[in-house]
Amino acid sequence: MAKAKTNYTCTECGGIVNKWAGQCPSCGQWNTLVETIMEAAGNRFSGKHQSLAQTAPVLNLSDIEASDVPRFGTGIDEFDRVLGGGLVPGGVVLIGGDPGIGKSTLLLQALSNLTKIKKVLYVSGEESGAQIALRANRLALDTHGLALQAEIQLEKILNTLADHKPEVVVIDSIQTIYSDALSSAPGSVAQVRECAAKLTRVAKTMNITMILVGHVTKEGALAGPRVLEHIVDTVLYFEGDTHSSFRLVRAIKNRFGAVNELGVFAMTERGLKGVSNPSALFLSQHESQVAGSCVMVTQEGTRPLLVEIQALVDSSFAPNAKRLSVGLEQNRLAMLLAVLHRHAGVAAFDQDVFINAVGGVKIAEPAADLAVLLAINSSMRNKPLPRSLVVFGEVGLAGEIRPAPRGQERLKEAAKLGFTIAMIPKANAPKQKIEGLTIIAVDRIDEAMSRIRDIDDAN
Repeated sequence: MAKAKTNYTCTECGGIVNKWAGQCPSCGQWNTLVETIMEAAGNRFSGKHQSLAQTAPVLNLSDIEASDVPRFGTGIDEFDRVLGGGLVPGGVVLIGGDPGIGKSTLLLQALSNLTKIKKVLYVSGEESGAQIALRANRLALDTHGLALQAEIQLEKILNTLADHKPEVVVIDSIQTIYSDALSSAPGSVAQVRECAAKLTRVAKTMNITMILVGHVTKEGALAGPRVLEHIVDTVLYFEGDTHSSFRLVRAIKNRFGAVNELGVFAMTERGLKGVSNPSALFLSQHESQVAGSCVMVTQEGTRPLLVEIQALVDSSFAPNAKRLSVGLEQNRLAMLLAVLHRHAGVAAFDQDVFINAVGGVKIAEPAADLAVLLAINSSMRNKPLPRSLVVFGEVGLAGEIRPAPRGQERLKEAAKLGFTIAMIPKANAPKQKIEGLTIIAVDRIDEAMSRIRDIDDAN
């Protein structure tokens, strides 16, 4: 089979050249030429476009019947939660994460469960069949009915899909697959884009649920062209430290469910196990009350989580005080310190400030602002906050405390875990009393600091 003709296109200006060069001759940018397949001469426009494919009919949107997307579970509750309730026939899932974090382990466990209800295929481009069999034996998985193919050539994989007609396919990983139509090496931008596009078209045409494993860069983003995330239906990221036993799986994009859903797993000798009460992971167990610690309720998708925010404020002996944040946005910390000084009269310009979210979780929502400021104030005064206190709320530049979404769910989760005092924005105050929970509704940051001092004086 003859290879398709290729050329090189500049990703910056779109210029086309016949052979690769380090610098684009059109715009002068370096390392922007990527290999692409040339359009066949017969497919170009000459008057009316002639095509053998049937044109899709034009329909009125109101005439199209909308029905719920059918799903099927993987047998792993936390994985199903992140997926939005399960896998979708014809859906394409892209999952990325650091090497050794557990991507292949989780997918092997999921395929082992799916063999009871679906015809599955595991395509491995990184490991041999013997290596995968050893992992399956170590995890004590039932592999009867789990088909395996160790192959990296796209055309052979497509022939296997046409012959065996599986319902669920895992490609591990997309960076190892190459097409004969391109002369570039596996893992290049052109190969990843072309292979992912063809696999996606096959998945939609044959109604195959396809899961692609992707490598990540040193910054933690999925390697390869950005279009890789656009053509798939769902994008999942593995988070967590490989030296820790806990793993977080987060949905960044999901056409069939909510984004920012979070699944929590614990790595054990028998593989990844879902954690039913993840709030316990993110709360430190102190024998006695400590200063600089504040518990907040964050919302990850549809799940409220209790996370402990720790602050350490110490005298700075350098001309510029340090501002370090782990798990929260560092630029926002500098802004919050300015608000604390201007509107609450608490100055930290000559203090080193360190903020940490316990358990390695990353908090992106601004509802953590109030917890950060209370933890900083507690560390500066060296007075611990009440053990039973939980807070949430966004702090604005004018010192106001703004409401957070799904406040009722956050409060119910806090009450369920035994917290008795909640400091929240006034706009989030519940209309009906929540049993066992005392609500302190505040409108401004100085009011919040004053109420905390009143609680300290009362104790």
